[in-house]
Amino acid sequence: MTSADGARLSGLTIAVLATNGVEEVELVEPRRALENEGAAVRLVSLEQGEIQAMEKDVHAAGKYTVDHVVAEVSPEDFDGLVLPGGTTNPDQLRQDDEAVSFVREFVTSGRPVGVICHGPWTLVEADVVRDRTLTSYPSVRTDIRNAGGHVVDKEVVVDGNLVSSRNPGDLPAFCDALVDLFAAHRAG
Repeated sequence: MTSADGARLSGLTIAVLATNGVEEVELVEPRRALENEGAAVRLVSLEQGEIQAMEKDVHAAGKYTVDHVVAEVSPEDFDGLVLPGGTTNPDQLRQDDEAVSFVREFVTSGRPVGVICHGPWTLVEADVVRDRTLTSYPSVRTDIRNAGGHVVDKEVVVDGNLVSSRNPGDLPAFCDALVDLFAAHRAG
């Protein structure tokens, strides 16, 4: 269903929480899908400046300008959250108290959250996967189970306010589900 102006997410502001090492395609494709539906997307990170994205964790890709520092924003400032992967990105985020707190507050507020690949590491650290069903990159699945979550091997999984996917190959389905979840949350 499309709004009258053709943009289902017009007027919404979505945070993408990422830092150095983010998998570029998992940052760029969801951002493009959300912006194409009218959302304003803001890059939130650990420090001001730019973050270095990567391709397949080892090849430097583009650099992206940070819009907000996580310590200076609140979940109430945004209508949705995206947690892209790459291995070093969520590994750094889960070691930052402000980032973990931001993610925890976001999930528990009921606002919609999209997470892909290694991104669930931050959800695990925030202790918000207990009794939730997610998918992820295979190496993260044991961590999700150990944190009380249920893991399935599917292209995309929606559980309440969480939508998750396994890897960059799932991006088309993930982006569609992300837009649908954010639009449904807006309507609800």
